[in-house]
Amino acid sequence: MGRAPGSRHVLVTGAAGGIGRAVAEAFAGDAGTGLTLVDVDPGGLAAAASALDAGQVCVDLADTRGPGEAVRRAWDSRGGIDVLVNAAGIYPSLDMIDVDADVDADWDLDGAADRETEADLDGARQESPATRAEAAGAGLWDRIFALNTRAPALATAALARRAVAASRPASVVSISSGAALRARPGGGPYAASKAALEMATRAAALELGPHGIRVNAVSPGFVPVGSGCNPVAPRYAAAVSANPLGRPGTPRDIALAVRWIAGEEAAWITGEILRVDGGSGTGAGHLPRLWPPEPPEPAHATHDETEGSTV
Repeated sequence: MGRAPGSRHVLVTGAAGGIGRAVAEAFAGDAGTGLTLVDVDPGGLAAAASALDAGQVCVDLADTRGPGEAVRRAWDSRGGIDVLVNAAGIYPSLDMIDVDADVDADWDLDGAADRETEADLDGARQESPATRAEAAGAGLWDRIFALNTRAPALATAALARRAVAASRPASVVSISSGAALRARPGGGPYAASKAALEMATRAAALELGPHGIRVNAVSPGFVPVGSGCNPVAPRYAAAVSANPLGRPGTPRDIALAVRWIAGEEAAWITGEILRVDGGSGTGAGHLPRLWPPEPPEPAHATHDETEGSTV
């Protein structure tokens, strides 16, 4: 079924809060755009859907059936999907030494498992609500990859099958992270999941491009989200001071980039990882200059020829 003239249907995962909610709000302002929001948090999802006059699908995207179910229900509700935004994800802290197959971690995000709580580049990472002991184990590694990598891949595939069968173009945008390029202590599994997401994005772009389906990702820098980021913390200040534009990002900064690359103005862009980080990923701007060299220090000792002494 083709879409009605002037209409567009956008599906946003992780839409109950954070970057996902900001993305939904950005699209909601476009005339002729209908929204379907996906999240695991029923209360937050209902509030967002009510505020934005959107449809809603409450599923756990970590379940292998969740992404396909979300796409199916959204597609059937409006006769198609034009834009899919994969904004769901988690960022728990997990040291590589704690990835232990003999530990069965029972880690609960208290309803926030499908929202990216922070996407940062400069190390001002907020602490996970789980303790180190709770976070230990290979189970958490699997959940990170299930939400951050597998869920976007499954949702993209589910959309692509329907779009190809209907001879209908579509645009997919996933939320990556600057962590995909820069490792940091405690963030190994998260960084690896985002690096995998970026390569999956490129592969999907190559395969789906001939069918008129564009696949891109937006990679945020330091974007404080939620109450866990303390603006007076030293790590927060360090992240901001290292940013060429001198401020952290906002969810709306990311949302506007997502809306742009998903739209017609970016119609000849696919397989791209769009860095939206205030320039933090450009280089080591926080390091001192190497050239020109510093002037030599003035001599501190002088010789008094009259007295024959050095002072």
